[in-house]
Formats: sequence, structure tokens, C-alpha cells
Amino acid sequence: MLTRRWTTWVIAMLLCTVTLFAQESRNEASKNPYDLPDALMPLWDSLSIKQKAAQLIMVYMSPAEFLVKNEFGGVLVMKSHLNKKDNFIHNLTQANAGLRIPLLVASDQEGGRVNRIGGISEKWKHAPSAYEMRSMEPDSVRAIASSIGSELKALGINLNLAPVLDPALDHRNKKSFMEESHRSWDKDSVSGEKVAAFVQGMKDNGIVCAAKHFPGYDSWTNSDHQIAISASPLAKIQRNVGLFKAQSDIIPVTMMSSVRFIRISNRPAVFDSRIVRMAREMSPETVILTDDLWGVSLRAWISGMDRATGKTYPTKDFKKLIRIAVMAGNDMFMITYPKKAEEMVNYLERLAKYNSTYRKRIEESAARILKMKHKAGML
Repeated sequence: MLTRRWTTWVIAMLLCTVTLFAQESRNEASKNPYDLPDALMPLWDSLSIKQKAAQLIMVYMSPAEFLVKNEFGGVLVMKSHLNKKDNFIHNLTQANAGLRIPLLVASDQEGGRVNRIGGISEKWKHAPSAYEMRSMEPDSVRAIASSIGSELKALGINLNLAPVLDPALDHRNKKSFMEESHRSWDKDSVSGEKVAAFVQGMKDNGIVCAAKHFPGYDSWTNSDHQIAISASPLAKIQRNVGLFKAQSDIIPVTMMSSVRFIRISNRPAVFDSRIVRMAREMSPETVILTDDLWGVSLRAWISGMDRATGKTYPTKDFKKLIRIAVMAGNDMFMITYPKKAEEMVNYLERLAKYNSTYRKRIEESAARILKMKHKAGML
């Protein structure tokens, strides 16, 4: 009788322990639903939803006071910003000094035609393009990337919007726009090794890379000016995705394309949840970045017009653009019109406060961005 009672008591105690453990696990999960590192939890818990939303915005480089006021997550640096190198560095230093969370400082340093540091010195005036580097040996590619990465680091730039992993040929075996521009790394079966060398050379200097333009810009039209259309069959698109997927372990940021892949969707890729999901499936922690949302082609598509130019744009259409970009699954939104960047933060805050679905999406993305910054040593 005593043995039976003892056994019953032991079982009851074990069940109680298991129940308590499960409850504690649920409580911990509710405190940290986005699997943030413990070191980031005090910061995360202290952030308002507006501050979390601000992390999603990559704005055109602006005065430090404006960046600090809005607590943006990142800035986009163009060649013109570097014309006065000392002024640029001073402004960036002032901004980071006033921010709790350091900025992602991004620039398209591809080389060749897209050469943001080309005006800094004669040394970088003819930085090699992807087209040139892909014919070099991996060691040479890494050495070049490391040298350029050192210059970027000295400027305070920590995110290179490169390499371009778009295909050299479209589904008809004709040169794509990116190949014609000498921007594509896609050449043959050893392209992946050379891309990895480029990424490692940047990483040697603390520079994070962004692969673009997912799922592979294989149109011949410039999508900055009008919606480019790709008629590639799904098999060709999946082949294009292969190079992105092969590099996903070492490239933590993926930039979406603005091309319409009509065999998948009538929407530009950046606005289509199925295509964004394809990018997400490569790695759950990938930070998915849009191209410029103020681009005339994307705004025109939202409004159903041929072309959207100038700074006058309907507020209702701009809000629609934001909602579509968020719900498609993008994490970070690039915009080259600073005033609109401020509006974006305010609108994202309102969406989050009145709709739990938007709040969850915004927090998911903010968490990914913070984890990426932490892993890269920026936090």
C-alpha cells in the first residue's frame, strides 16, 4: 500500500514539474517570440512600436539631426554624398552618436558603371566591374574586394548593395540588361566561388553584402524607369534563384527585384508575397530589402498609370504602396525621398497600433534587422 502511494505521489510530482516547465517555456516564448539573442532583449523591450517601425526604413542620406529625430534603421549613400568626404564622415559620425541603434550605411559599390567611390581618388576611378572580376581567379577577386572594403569601412559604410546575382542571359539566351551593363556575376559553373570570394573580401573589413535582384533580373528593360517584364518560365526562374540560394549562408541581405515575372504574378516581384517567400525560404533570417520605393515605375504601378514623376503623389496611393510592401513580407524599405521616409514611419506606427497583423509583421522585420546588425558586430 505504501509503495503504491509513493509511486502515485512521484508521478504526480513529475506531472507537476512537467506542467510548470511547459508553462515557463510558454512564458519565455511570449517574452521573446522572435528568438532574439539574450543580449538584445533589454534593448528590444525598451523600444516603442514606432522605434521598431523606424528600423524598417532605409532613407536617402540626410542631415544627422533628421536621422536622429526619426531613428531610422539605415541610410543609402550615393556618389554625390561622397564628393565632400570629410563632411560626409562628420555627418554620419554625428548621426550614430545620437542614435541608440547604429545605422546600416548602404551603398552600391559594384564597380564598373556603378562605382560610388569612383570620385574619392584616382585609385578608385576605374574599380573593376563584376564582368571583369568574374574572369579573375578567386584570390584576386578577394584581394580587390578587401581593398575596396577597407575604403568603405574608412567612410563608415557597412553594407555593400552588391553582388549582382542576376542572370547574364534571359530565357531566349539573349543578354539581359544587367549583362549589357557589365553588372552581372553570372557566367558559368564557377561563378559561385568567385562571388564567395568577393563577399569574403568585404567581410574581411566588416562589410555586409546584399545579393540582388531576387529572383534574378533577366529582362532587358531598366526597371527604375518603367516596369520591366520577364516572360521566363518557372524552370528558368528557379535556375536563376540557384545562385542566390548557394550564397544565402554568407550573404545576410537580399534585395528584391522590381521586375514583373508574368509566369508567376502580375505584380512586381517586390510586391508579390509568393516571390518574397521564395527569398525567405533560402534562409529564415535573411533581411529582405526593397529597391527604391519612390522609384517612378513602382509608384506608377500602384496608381495604375503609365508613369509617376516628381514629388506630387496621391497620399492614398503612397499608403497603399506601404501596406503592399509590408504584407508581401519585405523587411526593410528603401526610399530616396526623406520627407516620405518620415511619413512611412508614422504610418507604420498607426498600422501597428490598430491592426495586430501589421504589428506582428513590423516586429518580425525589426527583429530580423536587429539580429543581423548584432551578428555583424554593429550592435
